[in-house]
Amino acid sequence: MTALNVVLAVALFAGTAPSQSFDVASVKVNKSADPPTANFPLGPGDVYVPNGGLFSATGFPLVTYLFFAYKVIGNQGQYLLPQLPGWATTDRFDIQARAEGNPGKDQMRMMMRSLLADRFKLAVHTETREVPVLAFVLAKPGKTGPQLQPHSAGSTCPTNAPPPGPGAANTPAPPLTVTGGFPAFCNGIFALPPSVPGRQRLGARNVTLQFLADSLSAGANRGRPMIDRTGLSGTFDFVLEYSPEINGPLPPAVASEPDPSGPSLEEALRDQLGIKWESAKASIDVLVLDRVDHPSEN
Repeated sequence: MTALNVVLAVALFAGTAPSQSFDVASVKVNKSADPPTANFPLGPGDVYVPNGGLFSATGFPLVTYLFFAYKVIGNQGQYLLPQLPGWATTDRFDIQARAEGNPGKDQMRMMMRSLLADRFKLAVHTETREVPVLAFVLAKPGKTGPQLQPHSAGSTCPTNAPPPGPGAANTPAPPLTVTGGFPAFCNGIFALPPSVPGRQRLGARNVTLQFLADSLSAGANRGRPMIDRTGLSGTFDFVLEYSPEINGPLPPAVASEPDPSGPSLEEALRDQLGIKWESAKASIDVLVLDRVDHPSEN
């Protein structure tokens, strides 16, 4: 998982719906050194590859499947992770499952919840807690930064990625960005090529500022959830570039040392998006683990 892999502005924990489960499913322990793969993105955004009801993922730990099923990222993730047993973040699993029809991504999430309850005996509930937070507010009242703009309702905003073709050479990759440097896809936060090595560049289209705050809290290393109190409603497009703060050895996914001349996350938020954070208290929903067992294979 990357630092920012890591919640859309919808209720994190969906209300009870009619039972949804896969028709058939296989769970196997993965002992290989191969990198993880999935037939569609497992993050909290809406980008999806229609797949005829097939869920196919290899080499991910339980925490990835759990976060996918419940749309967990930054704020909720920092409370959930300490509750999980060690194997839930280290042992890797392959899951192959099939459902009728062509379910969407949120339907896949609900079916994954059923699978985790069945195969991993996963049981969770939610609690509302009042906790210290970092609240996003406008650095200058009534004014946003140059790299944050309201999303245009009339713009083309795809969330379905094209399926892979019979050969990579025959399927041109979709453009990384559109006019303005924003990501080609919507409803998620995407890594973009940085302007300078050693920086992290992120972009999104058609997301709320609460989604931005929640996502950034996963990698900001501030020990507090981040929430939106800017008072700005609707959805936005943004691009944000900063030098990540890394303590200790470089993580495997980081190719180079942070650029010392680049802005910190706090500086980039202020100068590029017109947002600052301030200490506050707020009530947030927390996912509480009741039970999880290491699965027996099929």
